[in-house]
Amino acid sequence: MAYNLLKGKKGIIFGALDENSIAWKVAEKVHEEGGSFVLTNAPIALRMGKIKELAEKTGAELIPADATKIEDLENLVEKATEVLGGKLDFVLHSIGMSVNVRKGNHYTDMNYDFTTKGWDISAVSFHKTMQTLYKKDAMNEWGSIVALTYMAAQRVFPDYNDMADNKAYLESIARSFGYFFGSEKKVRVNTISQSPTPTTAGQGVKGFDGFIAYADKMSPLGNATADECADYTLTLFSDLTKKVTLQNLYNDGGFSNMGVSQQVMDTFMKEEDS
Repeated sequence: MAYNLLKGKKGIIFGALDENSIAWKVAEKVHEEGGSFVLTNAPIALRMGKIKELAEKTGAELIPADATKIEDLENLVEKATEVLGGKLDFVLHSIGMSVNVRKGNHYTDMNYDFTTKGWDISAVSFHKTMQTLYKKDAMNEWGSIVALTYMAAQRVFPDYNDMADNKAYLESIARSFGYFFGSEKKVRVNTISQSPTPTTAGQGVKGFDGFIAYADKMSPLGNATADECADYTLTLFSDLTKKVTLQNLYNDGGFSNMGVSQQVMDTFMKEEDS
């Protein structure tokens, strides 16, 4: 069901890779709600993923950009405002990668060059994106910038590895830059802390399937899907959330406020009884 929430609004969506990506679902829904946008991803992701299909389906222009490179971001913002015919109303940062996770390095046995690369891609790229938007005065007043995060920024999930540190850094950047963007340009900046979601990136984490099942049993409403995360993102892009900024917003079925659930207790009691 469409509400025309984003009629006439323009933006940039980072990070769509395939139909499992949250960014992909956001793009589809923004299109349904009357918004127009430019899609972007790193050149290698454009070759590997199916993003061209999404661009055709939504009538979006595709502009490659490595979000860790300022010159790429400057080119992206300049071209996006040109293609879309004016300043932007929304930006989605849906980028994250840990080389240590990919290479199977344990948290207690880091390759620090990989660590640096990981936080540059996953967190500092958000600062670089916002700094570029800010310096180019590319956002309309009451615009909205959203980044996707995960609760491992606050609590220990051992196999999430250094991505937990990356997400903590990302959330801090959102608050710090969000202050300047809000007070000087009336732009809001928030992060959405999503349930574990079986995206291409998420499935790289060891034991992920088991954790999804556990989180589902812990959450009174069950895990939020990628589709539901996209719906929530749309509300933050819309004019209905004009005064919501500097927030880390949980879209997790209630998981973040749970200590233990009856379902989880029942599972352990069964194990003890057997």
